[in-house]
Amino acid sequence: MTLLTRRTALKLGLAGGALAAASSPASALVQIVVSGANFAPLPIAIPDFASSDPSFGREIADIVRGNLKRSGLFAPLDPASLPSRVGDVQNTPDFASWRTAAVDALVMGQVERGGQIESSVRVWDTQAAQQVVGKSYGTDPQSYRRIAHIVSDAIYESLAGETGYFDTRIVYVAESGPKANRTKRLAIMDQDGANVQYITSGKTLALTPRFSPTQQMLTYLNFEDGNPQVYLLDLSTGNQQRLGSFGQMTFSPRFSPDGSTIAFSVEAGGTTNIYALPIGSSRPVQLTSGAAIDTSPSYSPDGQRIVFESDRGGSPQLYIMGAGGGGGQRISYGEGVYSTPVWSPKGDLIAYTRQSGGQFHIGIMKPDGSGERLLASSFHAEGPTWAPNGRVIMFFRDPGGDDGPGLYSVDIWGRNEQQIPTESFASDPAWSPLRT
Repeated sequence: MTLLTRRTALKLGLAGGALAAASSPASALVQIVVSGANFAPLPIAIPDFASSDPSFGREIADIVRGNLKRSGLFAPLDPASLPSRVGDVQNTPDFASWRTAAVDALVMGQVERGGQIESSVRVWDTQAAQQVVGKSYGTDPQSYRRIAHIVSDAIYESLAGETGYFDTRIVYVAESGPKANRTKRLAIMDQDGANVQYITSGKTLALTPRFSPTQQMLTYLNFEDGNPQVYLLDLSTGNQQRLGSFGQMTFSPRFSPDGSTIAFSVEAGGTTNIYALPIGSSRPVQLTSGAAIDTSPSYSPDGQRIVFESDRGGSPQLYIMGAGGGGGQRISYGEGVYSTPVWSPKGDLIAYTRQSGGQFHIGIMKPDGSGERLLASSFHAEGPTWAPNGRVIMFFRDPGGDDGPGLYSVDIWGRNEQQIPTESFASDPAWSPLRT
């Protein structure tokens, strides 16, 4: 056990939640105990945002409180219990009264709605009686919820020492209708389930959407001709096009980190291999060869390597090769079969689906195959996707029977699992980068 300050503990929560030893600085905020993977969320006070429209200020604060609570790192206090129900960004807080209320971190915000949404926020460390962050933000009225997400990211980063992930979107497959004949169309929403929009009509089957790092482009599978083919879809215009005609089936698309290339699988002549195609080109480069089924490519963040799934060893396992192709090095050696690998944006971990012991598992391992950890298990769970800070994973789970799949998130220590609200059944999630 180690005594740590609250701020240090938050950073440890992101770094792994456990230390062998650490020293406590003389200016310690609050002494807490961290043992193993246990972590006590940081109590944080977020009064309603000051506004000429009090209901709007309350709504923005509610969104911020919800974001931080779902992260698992923060414990927003009941607004009714706070010394002040409405924030004040103009004046320095009475730190003694907030400390008496057992508040370690305090957020004061103000928001006004007009031609633009304008917001200011100040985050205070009540123990040290000092400001942690003070910033102002603006956005258009149609995107007013973004203000709350941007503020949440600022709070998260200032107190946890990691980039936030709240001002992001999720694209997924929305499923509706009877189980034997479901309509599957692409949908997009904010990471908290709000602002749902449907991208495709559902007239043809759509699967495995993936974001470009530029966010304005998606790649996905379209079954318009009866067989899966990789398509590109421009989110800003709604225009879409088939990537090319390279085989009877093309599938498992994924963008390179710079968004200039798509890696995907091609089934032709009874074999399945991985190819890479620069966007705008008509000549793909073959990256694997042989009689095995090679699929589900995912680039490392530096674009130098690709992790993929292959049954070349007799059962589906995970392999890594150079981005230019060639032989692959196997990295998965646990019981069962491995699939759907995806490299973390930080480059330190690879998430995947594993089938073993009669169940599906969402797991992570280091790129060399060490440190394997199973985060979630159920009758059917697959399709992991990373938050842009590389510390939270979303996936879908199907309980079987007459029910349908839903989206879930869990952090990389297997903590804080929760369902993400969606209007319909949902599968195949893909997390966007932070919006700009």
